[in-house]
Amino acid sequence: MSSSSSSPTAAAEASEEELTLTVKWSGKEYTVRVCGDDSIGELKRRICQLTNVLPKRQKLLYPKVMGSRLSNDAVLLSELPLKSSLKMTMIGTVEDDIIVDQVEAPEIIDDFELGQEEVVDIKDKEINKQKLARRISLYKIELKNPCRPGKKLLVLDIDYTLFDHRSTAENPLQLMRPYLHEFLTAAYSEYDIMIWSATSMKWVELKMGQLGVLTNPNYKITALLDHMAMITVQSDSHGIFDCKPLGLIWAQFPEFYSSKNTIMFDDLKRNFVMNPQNGLTIRPFRKAHQSRESDQELVKLTQYLLAIADLDDLSGLDHRNWEFFVEDNSKRRRQN
Repeated sequence: MSSSSSSPTAAAEASEEELTLTVKWSGKEYTVRVCGDDSIGELKRRICQLTNVLPKRQKLLYPKVMGSRLSNDAVLLSELPLKSSLKMTMIGTVEDDIIVDQVEAPEIIDDFELGQEEVVDIKDKEINKQKLARRISLYKIELKNPCRPGKKLLVLDIDYTLFDHRSTAENPLQLMRPYLHEFLTAAYSEYDIMIWSATSMKWVELKMGQLGVLTNPNYKITALLDHMAMITVQSDSHGIFDCKPLGLIWAQFPEFYSSKNTIMFDDLKRNFVMNPQNGLTIRPFRKAHQSRESDQELVKLTQYLLAIADLDDLSGLDHRNWEFFVEDNSKRRRQN
């Protein structure tokens, strides 16, 4: 697999080619299977799955490849002269106690809005469908509680959605978004709830445990998903980035969930690119100590979730107008 491919056909074959790499770390060798259309970031996620070394802690070394290229998570593997016969070395340390490192995910503030045509192109591109299919086969969602027949599905991000992960506090509860438990309790009456974070599963379980989300008697969390469930896609205007394909959930639980009964809250629009009709962009919860008194986002979103719960098909809604929907619904109730 090399960047020297000159024809479109050769480039396509390089992207689709599966490569088996040997990664050396801490005196052991690990076998990692990747494709040319995977990025360095995706390779690091797969190494993390085998070694528990977080991607941000990994430094990759490979013969005749400059370290700067291997440190760029956006570089596609098809652009590198990788060979199965050569071994890659990974330097990194497992974080046994990540409580001391509250900033696990990279800070992403410069979110972007993709044009409709570009979103459709990414969603329908065959290479991205293949990535999703591979992710479905490799990542198995473990249920914490059974899926409930007849319930819709609410998928929630953590950082800046439920929790201010950048501020500091003696008690994590001080960084929890206001009305979180009330929101989850109300939503649970109509929705199964899954938490999907772009961090490691260890971090997801830690944060949700500290906030009391996993043990609250008034609601149950159906499942937790982490960064390993994400896929890498590429846009013409903004390059390579990760996203959260809901198709992964729908494929594993087709008898319960689909595009018609699923809604996902995230503060980053880019995470919806494989399922734009199901995403609602929540206002980020930052500077918790200053905004705790004024933040009413979850109160308003509770009204929205309950207002649309009786609809047979959520995929036709424009969630960008959710606040107007809540206002109109309130006016109709007052008039009646």
